This record gives sequence, C-alpha cells and structure tokens, in this order.
Amino acid sequence: MRELLIVVDMQNDFIDGALGSAEAAAIVSSVTEKVRRFAGEVIFTRDTHTGDYLNTQEGRKLPVVHCVKGSHGWQICDALEPYTQDRAIFDKPGFSSFELAEYIMAENVKEKIDSITLIGLCTDICVICNAMILKGMFPEITVSVDAECCAGITPESHENALKAMRMCQIEV
Repeated sequence: MRELLIVVDMQNDFIDGALGSAEAAAIVSSVTEKVRRFAGEVIFTRDTHTGDYLNTQEGRKLPVVHCVKGSHGWQICDALEPYTQDRAIFDKPGFSSFELAEYIMAENVKEKIDSITLIGLCTDICVICNAMILKGMFPEITVSVDAECCAGITPESHENALKAMRMCQIEV
C-alpha cells in the first residue's frame, strides 16, 4: 500500500509572519508529529512569489507581500525543516501546483498510489485547491485532509472549506 502525505505551505509567513495567525501557529506541533510518524512518502509545497508580487493578480487582490523566494518568510518553519531533507518540495506561484499533480501522476504509473493525505495551510485556499485538483485527476485514489493538521484564514472559512471538500468526496 503506497501512501502520500502532502504538507502544504507550512511556511514562516503563514505561521508567524506577514499572514500568520494563532490558528496556524497552533497546528505546527500536530503537523510535525504527523510528518514524523508518517510511514509513506512525504512531499512539501511552498507558496513562492517574486519581488513583483504586488503587480500580480493575486497581489492586487491580497496586497500583502509574503513568501518571497529566498526570504525567511518563504522558508518552511523550523520545526519541519529537518523533515524536508531528501524530500520533494514543489514551489508554486499560486494556490495550487500542477507540477505536484504531474509528479503524482508519474509516480502512480510507477507504483499504484492508494491514498493521498493533505495537511497544512491554509485550509480555505491552498489546501482545498490542491485537494480538489488531486481528487479530480485521481478519482479512484482516496484523497483526504486531516482537519486537525490544517488551519484556515478564520475558523469559519476553515470549516466551510472542509464542508466543500466533503461534498466532493474528499475524506475529512
């Protein structure tokens, strides 16, 4: 049985930086423990922007500079950094990663993947976007989200995202 764990955007800017929140900080230890105990393959994503972020469509709608490549805020948080060694990390310029989906497609051809679990930040933006893409591309693979290892922009939007994912047959 082949299992994947996708750790979405557990970066300093989302935890205690430019877009940090108490909810995000509260899941760091749970996420770290899940990664530490996970027996399958662990993959990380990083929200990745350039210095001209404010000139992008996203930057005009969310005018808070964050996750600029190479900055402290872009780095995966210290608690998880040791677990990134020799692991796939996908830098994504937007909410989701098609490169991640293509990687999983290639891996599934090599050896059947039975399940994909997503954890991380933010439930209501990047987690849901990646989960929906993966469920759409791999309808016969169990795609799940561990709600205890996710946080949204607000508790309400976190819950709304979980409800939306349940409706699309993503296990929560």
